Amino acid sequence: MATPTMKCVASFLLLSLVIFDATAEIPSRRFEYKYSFKGPHMVQKDNSVPFWEYAGSALASDEQVRITPSLRSKRGLMWTRNTVPFDNWEVEIIFRVSGRGRVGADGLAFWYRTDKGPSGPVYGSTDRWNGLGVFFDSFDNDNQRNNPYILSMLNDGSKSYDHNSDGLSQQLGGCLRDFRNKPYPVRAKVEYYKNSLTLWFHSGMTENAAYEMCMRADNVVLPKNGYFGLSAATGGLADDHDVLKFLTHSLTPPASEMPKPDGHISEAERKKFTDEYDQYYEKLEKQKEEFRRQHPDKVRKDFDEFEDTGARDLRLIYEGQHGIHKTVKELHRKLDEIIGRQERTLSHMSALSSGGGGGQPATGGGVPIDTIKRHEVDNVLNTQREISNSVREIRTLVGDVQQKATSIHLNQGQAGQKAGGLDVNLITHELKDNLQSVKKDLARLANKPEPAPLRCPEIPEQSACVSPVHFYILLILQVIVVMGYVSYKHRQEANAKKFF
Repeated sequence: MATPTMKCVASFLLLSLVIFDATAEIPSRRFEYKYSFKGPHMVQKDNSVPFWEYAGSALASDEQVRITPSLRSKRGLMWTRNTVPFDNWEVEIIFRVSGRGRVGADGLAFWYRTDKGPSGPVYGSTDRWNGLGVFFDSFDNDNQRNNPYILSMLNDGSKSYDHNSDGLSQQLGGCLRDFRNKPYPVRAKVEYYKNSLTLWFHSGMTENAAYEMCMRADNVVLPKNGYFGLSAATGGLADDHDVLKFLTHSLTPPASEMPKPDGHISEAERKKFTDEYDQYYEKLEKQKEEFRRQHPDKVRKDFDEFEDTGARDLRLIYEGQHGIHKTVKELHRKLDEIIGRQERTLSHMSALSSGGGGGQPATGGGVPIDTIKRHEVDNVLNTQREISNSVREIRTLVGDVQQKATSIHLNQGQAGQKAGGLDVNLITHELKDNLQSVKKDLARLANKPEPAPLRCPEIPEQSACVSPVHFYILLILQVIVVMGYVSYKHRQEANAKKFF
């Protein structure tokens, strides 16, 4: 029976362990897919598991790897193809061990060793290995009623596993835990960090992964560049040994404990390099300023002004809006021209209508005026062009009249009523004739009749060539002729067959 003193000591040790774990820095974890496997779709088309190789009775499927089936005297094993390049690691194994009987055999093993051991007597692999072995022993060989049992064993290649004592005398540590026929998969986690080996275990009675410590050993030195492996064996009794997941994480110390790389720069060197950079930058700026003073014509105005992204976007937006504004302004100008032309055309047509040259007004019967046609518009435009030509001719004649009148006034002041051989009476008659011709042209334009609109000739109605009665009579005659021809052809063929 435990005394109060022993209880206090145990409580103090437990509290110290909890405080140590809380204050210890957690290492960084990195998942290593080349040293792991899990479902679904675990197996490739060639029945291989990526980055792994298996032999013996092992059989891989999409969801799990069965190391050994529940048959007697079977051995199976599985190894990584590549060596482990990291020194600190953590391996989580999720597996099932199930069998029909109350007692099973022999067990499952996790390996970290320098070689890929072939099939052998130690849980399916060879003896005298160099590395670590974690064994899940199902069968009680020493009849001590201490199985199923989990133990870890370190070997340097000189020890042989003691089957009679189930390796209890050679173990680093272990715990008595039942891992057979559990409702949920059993979990085991092996952690090797800074020469300390820790084994965690979850019994599989619940679905969550609440681990409990099975054993811990310090000052454990494992060889480098080893292989991860799994193996299992059956004897007179047999169990199914199924591994669902094998998850590997490499462990690295926190940043505060990481050694500085070879290329690390100290604070003094960093400050030295920063000062040198500042000096060179100031020297460069002075040289640039001196160059600007000596060669002002060779320095671009935007030498020190670089357009940033925001200014460039604003410039592009302004240029686009300016182009749109110019386009809209040009469209407005063209629209104004079109409207002006339409107004001038309407004014000319109104003037022609009021002068008697337009369309006929509505009669007393209330007949509406016809809308303007294309040919009428063409006539109006032609008339407008003729009027413009006539106006230009009138302007020319008026200019000539003014010139001659000016000459008359100048010559009237001269003696003899002649100047330079010019006869005043003759010029007066010419002016009268020109004015008469102008009046005639204006009267002719004003009295010019409006051309009659062009109309399409009327097409007389034609009677149908064939009446419906004649059409049906012809159709019936055609059917009778076709039927008679078919009947005649049939009789000819029937008469011809009699001779064969």
